[in-house]
Formats: sequence, C-alpha cells, structure tokens
Amino acid sequence: MPVSKTSKGNGTIKPRQACLIGPLNSCERRRKALRIRTTVAQLQDRLPSPDHPCNGDESRYPNKIGSFTKGLPHNGLGEVDLNAYHAFIAALKTGKDFESIPLGGVVKIVNPQASYAFDLVGPDSHHLGIASPPAFSSSWEASEMAEVYWQALTRDVPFTDYDTHPLTLGAASDLTVFSDFRGPKVNGAVTTGSLFRGDTPGDIAGPYISQFLWKDIPFGATTVVQRYRTTIAGDDHMTSYEEWLRIQNGSSPNAPNVHDPISRYIRNGRDLGEYVHVDFSYQSVLSACLILLSYGKNALDPANPYFNSATQSGFSTFGAPYVLDWVARTARSALDAAWFQKFLVHRRLRPEEFGGCVHNQLTGAANYEINSELLDSQAVSETFNKFGSYLLPAAYAEGSPIHPAYPSGHACLAGAGVTVLKAFFNESFPIPHPVAASSDGLSLLPYLGSLLTIGGELNKFAANIALGRDAAGIHWRSDGIEGLKLGEAVAIGMLQDYKKTYHEDFCGFSLTRFDGTTITIG
Repeated sequence: MPVSKTSKGNGTIKPRQACLIGPLNSCERRRKALRIRTTVAQLQDRLPSPDHPCNGDESRYPNKIGSFTKGLPHNGLGEVDLNAYHAFIAALKTGKDFESIPLGGVVKIVNPQASYAFDLVGPDSHHLGIASPPAFSSSWEASEMAEVYWQALTRDVPFTDYDTHPLTLGAASDLTVFSDFRGPKVNGAVTTGSLFRGDTPGDIAGPYISQFLWKDIPFGATTVVQRYRTTIAGDDHMTSYEEWLRIQNGSSPNAPNVHDPISRYIRNGRDLGEYVHVDFSYQSVLSACLILLSYGKNALDPANPYFNSATQSGFSTFGAPYVLDWVARTARSALDAAWFQKFLVHRRLRPEEFGGCVHNQLTGAANYEINSELLDSQAVSETFNKFGSYLLPAAYAEGSPIHPAYPSGHACLAGAGVTVLKAFFNESFPIPHPVAASSDGLSLLPYLGSLLTIGGELNKFAANIALGRDAAGIHWRSDGIEGLKLGEAVAIGMLQDYKKTYHEDFCGFSLTRFDGTTITIG
C-alpha cells in the first residue's frame, strides 16, 4: 500500500495512508491541468485579432455632439466643455488620472476601468469585435431615433392593443417610410406584429413578451410570481429643456419616478422598461434557467452525457448546479466585453443626448447634421404635440446611466446567458401551457396561438431584455442587437474553453445562433 509522510501518536510512528484513487496520481493530474490551461490559452492567442471600427463621429465633430458626454460639464446648448472631454479621453488612452476628469454635477462615471480587465476563461474582452454603430447624420441613425421616440409615445399602450391602437398603427406606418430602418418587417413593411421586436428566429411569433418573463419561477422552497413594481402611466421625464440640461450635466433629477401601488405582469413598454431598470445583472437569465430546469429531463439537450445514462445523473457537471453556475459565470465576462467597446472604441451618445440636438435644431438654437428623414417624421411631430418639446421623454427620472450607449450591457448579459441556456436545453421543446398577460397586467390568460418553443422564446426573451432598455429611452436598437451578438461570442468562447475540462463522453454543445445558423462546440 502506498504511504506518505508519517505521523506520531501515543509515542509511536504510524504510516499515513494515501487514499487517492483514480486514473491519475497528484503529479500527473497537476501536469494535465497545466496542459489544458496552456492549450486553451494558446488557442485564444492564435485567433486573429479583430478590427475595432467606429463610426467616425468623434473626429468628425469638433464640438463632440456625436459622442457620449453625459456627466461632464456642458454649455447652454448641451455641448460639452472641450477641456473636460479631452481630460476624459486622456484618461482612457493612458489608463491613468481618472480622478482628474472634471464632472459637471454629482453623478459619477460608471466603471471606465472595467475596460482594461483581463478575462482568463474564453476570449479576452479586447479580442472580440463588433460592427460600428450608425453615424450621427445617417438615415440609419434617424430611423433608430424615430423608433425610440415612438417607444416613448407608446409606453402605456398594452401589447394586446398593438393591432388596433392609433399610436402603434402610426408607429408602424411611420417607421416603414424610413429608407434604412433595420428592424423586422413583414413583406417589406413594419407591422404592429413586428413593431419594437428583435430580428432573431422566434421573435415575431406569439405574444410580444417571452414566456420566461411571465411564467412563475420555481425558487427553492417557494415560487416567485412575476408581477413586478412598475411606474404609473404618464410618468415621463426630461421633457423640459432646463431639466434635460441639468441631467446631462450630471445633476440629480428634480423629482423621482412615481410607482404604481399595484404590482403587475409586464403588459406594456413602461412595465418592461421598469423591469430592466432595477433588475440585478443576470436576474432575468437566472429566472429563465430556473423555469427551464422545472420542465424536467425532456427539456434538456439530448447531447447531455447523462441524458440516457442507466446508472448516473449529472450534478456538479451537466446538472442543475452546473447550468446555474454558467448563467452567472458568463455575466461578468459579458459586461467586460461591453465596457471595453463602450469606453475604448465607440463612446456612442445616448438617445437622450441626441434628443437635445433635435430640439436645438428644430427650435433654431443650433444647426446640426441631423438627417431630414427624422426631422420630417411623424415621430418628432407627435412628440412635440404631446410634450411641447422635441426632447426624448425618458422613463427614468435620472435618464441613462453615465456610461456610453454602444453596446448595451443588458443585451450582452442576455446574449451570453441565453446562449448558455440554448447549449444546455432542447431548443425545439414546446413551452408547456403558454400564457399572455391581460391588458391591465393583473392576470395571466392561456395563450392559444401558434406553438412556442424553448429556442424561439429564448430569442424573444433576449430581445425583450435588450430592447426593453430602448422602451425606457436610454438605448438604441443597434445597441441591443449588436450587444446580443457580443454576449453570444463571449459565451461561445467560454464554452469552447470548458469543453476540454470534462471527463464525460461528450460530443459537444450544439445551439442555434442569433443569426439562425447552427453550430457545435466540440
């Protein structure tokens, strides 16, 4: 019998037994662990470095109207103090002197140094690229701004009324006219059935809201009913120029949001916007995971190595604890990837900042290169008719957070988490007993329409989380769509690295990407 060091007891020396069994001894295991770590690091190192293109707005406009400047000091037109902006850029370039950035108020810049964090599993944040966002003066940007104006105007319209309500009918008609609107269309036109939805498989099937944001959540010894606190109808902010300018300078809002005393199922854009206002980072994906785990074995991906085992079940690997860990594990890396793009590549302005430019343009206070498709749109005229200004009405009293728009952090989180769930669950499995919220959000009713599957509802769920921030007025469509893709790339890279750590006979993860293609990570 193998022995190790000796130990003393009762004056005698006894051999200490080495109880380790298995195919590898401690030294062999340590060497193999090193080989796995080295191999995956070398695989990441051999990947081609991506380009990091931007839309050119920062260099195009000396007054920086096309760039994110919220929280810095501004003049009366909402144009940034250039000395402050240059200090901001200098800190980002050098990675130093962040405490020297002049602020315009009391609100702090959110975590710019996360842009430099290294990731040791999956791709490093700087090793992933995304497309450049629309340029300030483009027809694409004009269409995205029109969409968020319409989302603000229709916040209180129940999703069940989209087919008949004058505002949603007007939104679909108006967005169809734009020459470069890139949201989903039906036969070349935006419809009330495609309005404000994502563009992935399953997004325009069934109700606007995914089943994973409506169905009860099994939560250990209790059940979470998905009725949430929301804000009252008409609770819109920053519609006066004075308040808008204060918020751009980093001041606190004059008045807080006003909350509805009754919790509700998500039934309109305002409810969805408030859900993604106060959620913690991976809350939504964790909830979806718990719902999926409650569906039992048949909802799992058949490639799970324990799916047909006669003697074993998964737990620490390929079981519920493992899937739950993955939901959280990808979240921080997804945010790192988003923050790198936000601060060190794009620095895209928020829709509320663009709304100030529209207001100053149309009131004659300034002359900016804003595409005429937006200036002549029904979205802009309807906003002025309702609020008396051309500013974008914000659902949040404080407006957007103090970090750049592109890509959306929520979208990256959802993209990564949903990709993991697709890897572990059967995308073709039908959702049992689907539901839809009543127009008042007080009850769930049976949904009797087309078949809804795990894969389709996960895609819709990801779009709900990403574009729900648009409904609040703080993000653009492309922030969400590209953010989903970036989060997906993060998760795929992490799954690839972990594929080499399993002992089970496992052929690899298969899943459908957001672009509709199927991949196997083996």
